Amino acid sequence: MQTELIFGLSAGILTSASTIPQVIKTIKEKDVEHVSPLMFIILLCGNGLWVYYGLLKSDLPITITNSFSVLMDLTMLFLKFRYKK
Repeated sequence: MQTELIFGLSAGILTSASTIPQVIKTIKEKDVEHVSPLMFIILLCGNGLWVYYGLLKSDLPITITNSFSVLMDLTMLFLKFRYKK
């Protein structure tokens, strides 16, 4: 495996995984008062653009890891509106 591919996948996985603790905490506590929907909307737009860029460049690490980030952003927005008081 090429070194740059390993670095790209590693960076993408770590960045994408950064929202997992927030998703888990929100599901467990069902508390979304601390969650900013605007932040996740901005992240969703940015990650969506990264996915598009990855597709244009045929760059698998960018496409896969940012697709996962899009999924996490959508999950947090869904949880925000599901558990909103």
